[in-house]
Amino acid sequence: MAEKDNWQCRQVFYQGDVQGVGFRYTTLRIARSFQVTGFVRNLADGRVELKCEGRCQELEVFLAELARTMENFISQVEVSIEGVRGGYDRFEIR
Repeated sequence: MAEKDNWQCRQVFYQGDVQGVGFRYTTLRIARSFQVTGFVRNLADGRVELKCEGRCQELEVFLAELARTMENFISQVEVSIEGVRGGYDRFEIR
């Protein structure tokens, strides 16, 4: 049980020039290097939504790598922590 306490689900909204620049594909490529599950998708309002689950440390490093890689396109990030659903078996683009 203690190991599951170390897991989180994070919902992240990225704003800026984040659509049409390969953001989702870059996110997928980076996610494959980490033990995370979830999805990334474009939203109609121009933002990108990312929802990911994994161990807290793994999520921190994954999101930091994504932010570093795509920093020139991101102007604002909104992060919320949710309960782990466990409904994802991989990371995908939606």
